[in-house]
Amino acid sequence: MKKFANLYLTLVFLILYIPIAYLIFYSFNAGGDMNGFTGFTLEHYQTMFEDSRLMHILVDTFFLAFLSALIATAIGTFGTIYLHQLSRRRQNSLLSLNNILMVAPDVMIGASFLILFTYLNFQLGTASVLLSHVAFSIPIVVLMVLPRLKEMNYDMVNAAYDLGATHFQMLKEVMLPYLTPGIIAGYFMAFTYSLDDFAVTFFVTGNGFSTLSVEIYSRARQGISLEINALSTVVFLFSILLVIGYYMISTEKEVKDA
Repeated sequence: MKKFANLYLTLVFLILYIPIAYLIFYSFNAGGDMNGFTGFTLEHYQTMFEDSRLMHILVDTFFLAFLSALIATAIGTFGTIYLHQLSRRRQNSLLSLNNILMVAPDVMIGASFLILFTYLNFQLGTASVLLSHVAFSIPIVVLMVLPRLKEMNYDMVNAAYDLGATHFQMLKEVMLPYLTPGIIAGYFMAFTYSLDDFAVTFFVTGNGFSTLSVEIYSRARQGISLEINALSTVVFLFSILLVIGYYMISTEKEVKDA
């Protein structure tokens, strides 16, 4: 049984990573297309870094992901703390609404934001994309923080109040440090969702602003360019560093707690 499970996992990972490896492999192709590998070159990476528009969009995309994840994490964390203090009935009702946003199709959410911004005469651009990303990231943070909050021993909170701590001091010294692993997980999940979102961004982006997903889609429609392969490789490598950083932070936090 164990041998079958290992074989199954190996097969799953091969299916997931072979296309990525194929994309990365051809980013070094001197032939200029993906019809056959003719030789090794870094020309496509050089072209990518010399493309000022693409580099500007790359910076904008990562800044958007960083900022939206930061705002969503702050709102989601304190929203979760408030949610946990409600009655069971109200808590379940709000959690149901929160979970609906997690399973709702991105196209529907994007169209809803577009209708809302159009109705409010809100100009589409950086602000509309940022607000949309914050909105769909908050439920993710709630789902990451809430389990950690439910595991918390409230005797620590009561002890802090008995020692004369204010509500702010209790949050700063007791609750937030305990919730840090969940908060970190929520931030990284929100960052990742914002980074690769296409459907919602496609609806709410304006003419003066674009993200990598929308730009790659637009360029792919014009034909295959190995510059996109090079860009995808860079983003994939950054994602790996992001995962490594997350595990290092999580491990360090677990060691300190132990």
